[in-house]
Amino acid sequence: MANSALEIVGLLLTLVGLIGAAASTGMPMWRVTAFIGENIIVMETRWEGLWMNCFRQANIRMQCKVYDSLLALSPDLQAARGLMCCSVALGGLGLLISLVGLQCTSCIQNNDRAKRLVLIIAGSMIIMSCICVIIPVSWTGHVIIRDFYNPLLIDAQRRELGEALYIGWVSAAFLFAGGCMFICCNLQSEDRKSDRYMYSRNSQYMVYPPQQLQPQQLVLPPQPQPQPYLSRQPSTNYSYHSRYPSVRSGVAYL
Repeated sequence: MANSALEIVGLLLTLVGLIGAAASTGMPMWRVTAFIGENIIVMETRWEGLWMNCFRQANIRMQCKVYDSLLALSPDLQAARGLMCCSVALGGLGLLISLVGLQCTSCIQNNDRAKRLVLIIAGSMIIMSCICVIIPVSWTGHVIIRDFYNPLLIDAQRRELGEALYIGWVSAAFLFAGGCMFICCNLQSEDRKSDRYMYSRNSQYMVYPPQQLQPQQLVLPPQPQPQPYLSRQPSTNYSYHSRYPSVRSGVAYL
């Protein structure tokens, strides 16, 4: 029961992390214009994402333009495209595989070892998805911070961390927690047998009529018979009869 609850919690954490990773992939808020120094044009905001650039002036509608060439992007954004897509694919596939191995599902019956193996594989894929999220998000954040403190760049060229980076970091944490729950709850020794008993729905059951118990007679072991013996002391034990007079009787007669 405890493992079933932990598996459901891991499934929910993985689902939240997958949604966050997909949202971070599509959002254009990876780099945001920094309003510092002489850059006092606060009425215009510029966002740079993995797929497009967006401009917004004086709280009017946002205008976005898709990148014309992939090679024109910086190396961190080029790598982020591929890694984020791999993350979403691995997370979604791991989530679907985990549904097969849950204890509350009947996709695999009467085979606990196969269910544990399926969940371990699903957890490994989810952790790989977490790694694919944390690498591009951290790389892009490092480039933004490095350029922000670069004295060779003017203030108009400096950028700040966007909302998509924070969503990516939180999503990676959720994916890591979900994958660890799937793996840790199912790592058991092969020699250790499960305490759960699986019953097949298709098995044939036979009903036996009730039978009355017959009283059993108490059988006692045979008791040893007392043996006669001679004694110098007078005895009053006359529990047996003899055809021949005893020596004691003769002595008494004399």
